Amino acid sequence: MKFFLSVFVLFLVTACTSTDQLDESAPSIKKSEAKQQVTLSHSTEQEMVPLLLEKPLSGSYDNLWLKLAEGFKFEVPDNARVAKQRNYFLKHPNHLAQVSKRAEPFLYLIIEQIEAKNLPLELALLPVVESTFNPFAYSHSHASGLWQFMPGTGVRFGLTQDWWYDGRRDIYASTDAALTYMDILHKYLDEDWLYALAAYNSGEGRVERAVRANKKHNKPADYWHLSLPRETQEYVPKLLALVDILRNHKKYGIELPVIANKQVLTYVDTGSQLDLAYAAKLAQLSAAEIQLLNPAFNHWATSPDGPHRLLIPTEVAAQFSKKLANTAKNERIRWSRYKVRSGDNLGFIARNNGTTINVLKQINDLDSSFIKIGQPLLIPIASKTQQGDLDRQAKRFERQQVAVKKGKSKVIYTVSEGDTLWDISRNFDVRVKEVAKWNTIKSTEPLQLGQKLTVWQTLKSTPKKNATRRMTYQVRAGDSLHRIASKFNVKLVDLVRWNELNKGEYIQPGQKLELYIEVQKSST
Repeated sequence: MKFFLSVFVLFLVTACTSTDQLDESAPSIKKSEAKQQVTLSHSTEQEMVPLLLEKPLSGSYDNLWLKLAEGFKFEVPDNARVAKQRNYFLKHPNHLAQVSKRAEPFLYLIIEQIEAKNLPLELALLPVVESTFNPFAYSHSHASGLWQFMPGTGVRFGLTQDWWYDGRRDIYASTDAALTYMDILHKYLDEDWLYALAAYNSGEGRVERAVRANKKHNKPADYWHLSLPRETQEYVPKLLALVDILRNHKKYGIELPVIANKQVLTYVDTGSQLDLAYAAKLAQLSAAEIQLLNPAFNHWATSPDGPHRLLIPTEVAAQFSKKLANTAKNERIRWSRYKVRSGDNLGFIARNNGTTINVLKQINDLDSSFIKIGQPLLIPIASKTQQGDLDRQAKRFERQQVAVKKGKSKVIYTVSEGDTLWDISRNFDVRVKEVAKWNTIKSTEPLQLGQKLTVWQTLKSTPKKNATRRMTYQVRAGDSLHRIASKFNVKLVDLVRWNELNKGEYIQPGQKLELYIEVQKSST
């Protein structure tokens, strides 16, 4: 296990998420505004126990890729669009091996969640198409994680995003949210999985409009005949090509990588906030390993507000839980208590303690920077190594907040084959010298394949934060669900679900409907 984790850590650190055709369309924009909240259950007992038991998943194969191939149900048509994607994969056999290495710790857990929801096993391949199974994948459109959730869609599916934690990178929570999303799309779009997959990429409204347009002109309305964006036209064939290759790997002369059909990682309920370095010590791992197995945590400790759950190697999970149960909660993270003095302000206190104003405000539940003399504050204490990481992260975090306020957006760009600083600067409409300065490199310095570059992109307009509010709308004569959804700029699928309606159900004048709208977005 130790060797496996070391290899996995090294692989993730050096992994490139946009070096080939598969990654070009991986970052997909989730346009569904479904408000369903995904609730996660956590044990509240004092004794910390593993949440899952080690057992092989159902099926007769020791290799999870073979298990998937055995369970696939989708029909794969032999058409040019699928053939194009299949030919690409077959010409780049190392790609599947690379993706498999990234998937190795997590694939078992994902398949388990898919089977628990009784959904098609083909959905286990979505992270291959979306993120090449890199839990740290981040797109130009700000989609993040294995399943590439946009910030807004993540929140609506219960994925918390704050200074401490980003649920879009939480393996369990993001998988549960993505599967819930897919199940909703499938039921809403006439129980057609190809429609649902296309909608996951480009939004159910776009797919629904394309279907209506074809039916209106008496054209075939299956996925293959819809007028959809180019990315979406390639998105579904990529997944189906992977299905075909796994199912017929012998026919294509492909030797599948091996991912053992056993649980190598176990979820452990920690019950409270926990210093990740201390967790690593209990699990006999390095700090880097514990953080890479738990990519949702942005900093040196888990979030004080939860989720209080860590992925730990199964072989040490029971021992980890026992040690943690014998550790008092006030010993699981180190804090300093500070009483505000005359002349103090949050900036001064943050600088003196190697942290940031934002961290102090969040930890102490402050709505503003106003503090009073004698007011007690909690201040986190980290090791020198952790503190150095925290300082760098905090500075990046604050620079990002300042940049956003000034109308700029931070983009992490992964260098692809043939890229130059000049190409990248033109792509983002910035100067070469700026890109070099932001990344502390020389403008003439050659770039490395897979190198990550920070680019601060000027926004055309700085969006205002919209307030979401609940309202009741009384149906008028001539109204339809489509007209109401359009009027308030909400998704039809949301309007239907909020009011427990059927998609084709007629509404009557005087009927009252419940809506959740962003105040800035509603029409007058």
